[in-house]
Amino acid sequence: MDVKVNPLRHIPDQSLQAYFMVVLFVIWSITFGFIATYYFGWLGYSTVTSVVVHLTILIPMMITNAVFIDAERTGEQWLEEWKEEQSKYKLFLKRMKMKNLVRWDIDKEA
Repeated sequence: MDVKVNPLRHIPDQSLQAYFMVVLFVIWSITFGFIATYYFGWLGYSTVTSVVVHLTILIPMMITNAVFIDAERTGEQWLEEWKEEQSKYKLFLKRMKMKNLVRWDIDKEA
């Protein structure tokens, strides 16, 4: 999971590389938590539990693969779309901080 080696190195923005690495880290941490819970015997064996445990392995693998494949694409359209979405969100936050905006504070008026 080193961005110098994995396909995320093709993303030019280092903050995006770090963001995707953190997201993948969280996904895999949850996955291994489920696996450890299962193998410590805290859950009784059942077919449904076995299927869930196997899916907790396969789904993060598929997500990781999708992120890596997307990062390897030569066209960076998704990166531009993501940055545009982030700028719209920042504009929304700026508007929420405007001085003329009156916010209802339930603690003061209750």
